[in-house]
Amino acid sequence: MPDCPFIHDDVLLETPAARRLYHEYAEGLPIIDYHGHLPPAAIAQDRRFANLAEAWLHGDHYKWRAMRANGVDERYCTGDAPDREKFDQWAATVPYLVRNQLYIWTHLELARFFGIDDRLLGPATADAVWDTCNAALARPGYSARGLLRRSRVRVVCTTDDPADALEHHRAIAADDDFDIRVLPTWRPDKGMAVEDAGAFNTWVDALAAAAQTDIADFDGYRDALRKRHDAFAALGCRLSDHGLETAYAEDYTDTDITRIFRKIRDGGALSESEIRRFKSAMLIEFGVMDHEKGWTQQFHFNALRNTNTRMFQALGPDTGFDAVGDCDLARPLTRLLDALERRHSLPRTILYTLNPADYPVLVSAAGSFQDGSVPGKIQVGSAWWFQDQLDGIERQLEELSQTGLLSRFVGMLTDSRSFLSAPRHEYFRRILCNVLGGDMTRGRIPDDMPLVGRLVQDVCCHNAARYFGFSL
Repeated sequence: MPDCPFIHDDVLLETPAARRLYHEYAEGLPIIDYHGHLPPAAIAQDRRFANLAEAWLHGDHYKWRAMRANGVDERYCTGDAPDREKFDQWAATVPYLVRNQLYIWTHLELARFFGIDDRLLGPATADAVWDTCNAALARPGYSARGLLRRSRVRVVCTTDDPADALEHHRAIAADDDFDIRVLPTWRPDKGMAVEDAGAFNTWVDALAAAAQTDIADFDGYRDALRKRHDAFAALGCRLSDHGLETAYAEDYTDTDITRIFRKIRDGGALSESEIRRFKSAMLIEFGVMDHEKGWTQQFHFNALRNTNTRMFQALGPDTGFDAVGDCDLARPLTRLLDALERRHSLPRTILYTLNPADYPVLVSAAGSFQDGSVPGKIQVGSAWWFQDQLDGIERQLEELSQTGLLSRFVGMLTDSRSFLSAPRHEYFRRILCNVLGGDMTRGRIPDDMPLVGRLVQDVCCHNAARYFGFSL
């Protein structure tokens, strides 16, 4: 394979204005990664990586999906194949990824972390890439913390269960030698997953242990959740997150929820109506808690998870067998936001969707619940998961620009389990600058570099710092 400088200074920047916006306003900004799935234990222990496959392929269901689609056996994705063989299968897959965002992400990561910007990854270059990257990973600056520093990350928000002891977050917070803020995010999905009585009751018992309290009834359950909410806040938590197919906003009474909770604690199976009412009540409870503490609630909608039963049973969740959903969203979402608003308890809210057809719904719903208290209080989040590629990012930016306020957008996140994923922020920033630079060139927006440059800096960094209350 011949040398090919694919990753150069102006990759994805098609106009002089785009290049100026990126290099003068976006390129040097720090990163606030306010939603992701990095393991806090790895940061607390400053994990070292034995080789490139361990750092790059383990746990990455994006890559596993691509490898499977390329005819690679599961043994080389999640199985027991040696790491070098897994890497070779990934290297053999990469040339078939042209136009998939994984192609440019792969080469951005090789360039930014390992200085490999003069060749494309493929079978012919696999040996050299493997050796170069492994030599780097053996050096002191390539631990988990070192990789975050190299990425100019200032804040990382992980995703944590309310029953988690948070011991790794406490260890990180107590380490004065580490200057990157690593904060928990409250993810209470298991606290409303009442479809499976056994799993829910096991989780409630774990919550009781974490909160050091008995849970005899729904009031006790709510009190335990509040204790854990307080524990998260004490460690600097600023955000909650909910992974839902759709919103829930059924009518219910306190008596309903008390009875439903007792029924499931007794091992009873709930009806569909009872499930929806309980989920609706919990979303209100969680929203009120977040509002009281000034947190931001995040909703990730329209993901169909674990669609392949056989593989789910073999491998479990988050292994690459999810799909875009098409659930009814508009009415229950607006009912949920309205219910919190009527209680004067609607917190800052970010709405994400896996289905781009939802963008008009989300942007218009957000606009109906702005109250003037916070710029962009209710807003549409970045293009997520299957949408965080060039076309998906541009669609999200376009919809937000046309019917919302792009200038108040809190920008990109990695949503990743990999310490090598920070170049996704660069990818987003280049696309943003290319869109705005193209508009300047075509006369769609003013050819005013300071004006548009300030917008770029706000979206890429400063809006998130202000919105979440992070100091840089």
